[in-house]
Amino acid sequence: MPGISRKVATALAASASLALLTTACTGQSSSGASDDASKNTTINFWHAWSAPGEIAGVKALVAGFEKTHPNIHVNIVANMTDDKINQALRSGGDKAPDVISSFTTNNVGKFCSSGALVNLNPFFKKAGIDPATTFPKAMNEYTQFDGNRCTVPLLGDAYGLYYNKDAFKKAGISSPPKTWSEFEADAKKLTVSKGDSYSQLGFMPNYHGWESTTEHYFGQFSPTYFDSSGKSNLAKDPAFTAGFTLQKKLVDELGGYQKLEKYRSKLGDEWGPKHPFHTGQVAMQLDGEWRLGMAKDAKPNFEIGVAPLPVPDDRADQYGKGYITGTIAGIAATSKKQNAAWELVKYMTTDTDAVVGFANAIHNVPSTLAALKSPKLKYDPRFKTFLDIASNPNSTTTPASINGGTYLVTIQQFGYDYESGKAKDLKAGLQTTAAQIDTDIAQAK
Repeated sequence: MPGISRKVATALAASASLALLTTACTGQSSSGASDDASKNTTINFWHAWSAPGEIAGVKALVAGFEKTHPNIHVNIVANMTDDKINQALRSGGDKAPDVISSFTTNNVGKFCSSGALVNLNPFFKKAGIDPATTFPKAMNEYTQFDGNRCTVPLLGDAYGLYYNKDAFKKAGISSPPKTWSEFEADAKKLTVSKGDSYSQLGFMPNYHGWESTTEHYFGQFSPTYFDSSGKSNLAKDPAFTAGFTLQKKLVDELGGYQKLEKYRSKLGDEWGPKHPFHTGQVAMQLDGEWRLGMAKDAKPNFEIGVAPLPVPDDRADQYGKGYITGTIAGIAATSKKQNAAWELVKYMTTDTDAVVGFANAIHNVPSTLAALKSPKLKYDPRFKTFLDIASNPNSTTTPASINGGTYLVTIQQFGYDYESGKAKDLKAGLQTTAAQIDTDIAQAK
């Protein structure tokens, strides 16, 4: 999904819509669908894409399906928010969706546990498709919860590092950093102070800095968010301590929280042509694959470089991995046409040419291993970095939770407190935050 849509679908928005899912109709735990998918029928497909090019891409994808399944007609409804989708999943009816797609992977745990979407495992088994060998590892993980695969990947996002090649050359840096210690050194070399501000900042480390969220940082440390009993691992896994420590060190060394925030407040917004990476005000940017097209469209006066994000020094052999997320698709439990709906879902998410065509149309990362290697993919050579990140088995994601993305919001809030100096004791803060996460999850059950 494009960055602007992904940004709208934040964890906060996801948690706000969870109440609707709580009362959703309970779905079937196995494929109890009884409709005949070989007969003439019409199904409703609701999706969240809204830009003209994206809507055209969806229409082309569905047209390809209808050509191979002439008896199944698809009524497409675009620009559907999660709130609208959740209300429809709860109420059902002839106009409600049979198939949905959502940008909010954070809602997978609630979609699955509430039964709002049906478990797709029986459908995959009947079709002879193994999700573990079909989808990249991280995408395979974020589309299920407690063994219930109620969603499936429909294109994805991979996060990497954008850098200003001209600024690198001027600073005497020959290649993008591969480890966090190299990144730290480069960020300082690329930072040029001007009075109490900057003429160029090497990197904006603050958690409010566009895509520099806790989960995107932590993805490079391969953390385990929950232990085997479902309790928060935040205070026990050293990956979290390392991630918070790294970010705070960057904040302090690049000028301090207050100076950085003052600079950030005067920079362009994330989605406009005046994004500070486009203008050269920030030399390195943590971002998703969509940034490449946006940066090129802005016609910057420097050469854009793309690379994987750095990894911890003691994980140097894992360089090339990244954080993965993406769009999900599923079948409504209220649908009376689940077999026909499955045919659409199967085509959109597992047919290699269909996945490749859709990825080419909206410039997202393909969501099957076969599509990632397809010679039919069309892309800027720099985009291959994201294809490689998506197929890298060391790439990570954040796990589904019964209360959606609430735990990520809680972690991010602690991040704000820690980077600003409001919270000074990292160990104690992690313990308190972990306890809050456990309490929230217990209350959601």
